[in-house]
Parts: sequence; structure tokens; C-alpha cells
Amino acid sequence: MLSNIELLAVLVGGVAGCYLLAAFGWSIAFPERRIWPPKQATTGIKLRVWFATISIFTATFILGIANWNSFGWPISVRWGIGLSLIILGNVVVSIGVRKIGFGATSGEVAELKTDGLYRYSRNPQYVADMTILVGWAVLSASGWAILVAVFGVIVLAAAPFAEEPWLEDTYGKDYLAYKRRVRRYV
Repeated sequence: MLSNIELLAVLVGGVAGCYLLAAFGWSIAFPERRIWPPKQATTGIKLRVWFATISIFTATFILGIANWNSFGWPISVRWGIGLSLIILGNVVVSIGVRKIGFGATSGEVAELKTDGLYRYSRNPQYVADMTILVGWAVLSASGWAILVAVFGVIVLAAAPFAEEPWLEDTYGKDYLAYKRRVRRYV
């Protein structure tokens, strides 16, 4: 039985994930009327997207703490693999944000980046965010945290599909050449 805090975390994480997944799904189905990336990156849109994303991470964290090691996984697996993935993901996210800038991570038009981490993945920040969620799921070994983390990974994996038509329109042949050279994730 879930406590009120755990139930709230599942609800908030689920609603936030559904909100983002709906926005990405709409944008994939109707790129000419896309929601993400926004046609105008207003402060309100940025805050909604960041709030929803942070809500998924927060829900996963709370559920992991509340159900710490409910699977009884060995400490070496949890701390060795889980913590390593969390650290790696955070390093990559910080490098990625510095590389393209905070505004571009929120849907603003910026210069197309194809060097640094972007030589290996067209979406290193999404991959890193997924890595952090998986790392926390492993570290906490919590069934509820794993459930929300998996949903978060699905949401993050959908985002590039919503962004690619916009990237093609915005950067044209440069992006198409980049897309042929570099994989979507890793």
C-alpha cells in the first residue's frame, strides 16, 4: 500500500509525463501545428516544460527513497552501477547545456551544434537524462521508482521525434547532413 506522499509522487510524475508525452505526440503527428519545440519560446512554455520534466525526476527520487531497496539488490550493484550512471548522466547534461546554452534546451533557436558530445549523439542531453533516471532506479532498487523512471525514459525518448521536423526546417541541409552522420541517441 502506498503512503499519501508516494501516491502523490506517482500521480505528479504520471501527470507530468502524460503532459509531455501528449505535447510530443501532438507535435509528431502534426508538425505544422507543433507544441514542442514551441514556435515562440515564451517563459511560460519553458517553465511548464521544465516543471514537468523536474516533476518526473522528483517523483522518481521520492519513490526511490520511500521504497529504498525493496527488491533487495546487492549493494555493489546498486551503488556501483546506479551511482556511476547518475554521475555520468549529470556530467553529460552539464556539458550539453554549456555547449548549446540554456535557451536552446528550452526550445529557442540557436546555432546548430555538431561538435563535442554532439559528434556522437544528436541528443546527448536526453540520453544523459535517461541515464540519470535509470541510475536512480538501479540505486534505489524501488519498484515504484523503476516504474516512473521507465515512463520518464519513454517520454524523453519521444522528444527527439517531435523536434526533428523543426530541426530540419530550421537548419535545412546542414541538419539533414548531420542527421545522416550521427545517431539519434548513441
